[in-house]
Amino acid sequence: MAPSPLIRTEGLSKIYRLGAEEVHALREVTVEIARGEFVAVTGPSGSGKSTFMNLLGCLDSPSAGSYFLDGGDVSHLSSDELAEIRNRKIGFVFQTFNLLPRTSALENVELPLRYAGLPRAERHRRAREMLEAVGLGDRAGHFPSQLSGGQQQRVAIARALANRPVLILADEPTGALDSQTSIEIIGLLQRLNEQGITVVLVTHEPDIAAYAGRALRFRDGRLVPEPEAVGMKTCAPC
Repeated sequence: MAPSPLIRTEGLSKIYRLGAEEVHALREVTVEIARGEFVAVTGPSGSGKSTFMNLLGCLDSPSAGSYFLDGGDVSHLSSDELAEIRNRKIGFVFQTFNLLPRTSALENVELPLRYAGLPRAERHRRAREMLEAVGLGDRAGHFPSQLSGGQQQRVAIARALANRPVLILADEPTGALDSQTSIEIIGLLQRLNEQGITVVLVTHEPDIAAYAGRALRFRDGRLVPEPEAVGMKTCAPC
């Protein structure tokens, strides 16, 4: 028997109401993402890719349809229940890093572990382990202003890994980086994927999407019928 997918959506839709007007941001999206896949989500501005990412990340709830994550239906959970799912199962990486400026790299990585209620010694140990995993063990005491953009994004990735999630959602993680640093960050995500973590990457850059194993292309709130296989490009220099 084939293993169950990590992500499964059935007729997933999202409607925003602006006064009397309805905006159909996402229209009846049905898709599966297997455990251990590296998938790029692409499409022009306004195509629905960000709405899709917000729903996958349990940051919003669908207007219709179902979303199953790691075998459980999370479509109609309360805000508190969604927050619990996010903290236990999902790691987020954003374009702007979202690091606390007056907090060290180590303390930034410890943040989700604080929310999870881990003891101080365990938080410290695991945060240092995550920084080592992204090649920044020697920068644990540095503040964000003392780090390059690429190093700040590595800290953000370490923070995303802190609670040992089953899924990494990366929203334009290379958007604020130069070309060489972008390749290094994508190479890091590839290595994490090779270790078994499912990675879903939102990007508008075809060159970045080429590093994923498969692309889901959105247009006008709909998933283009056949997901485009992009044949994962390997980030050899990383």
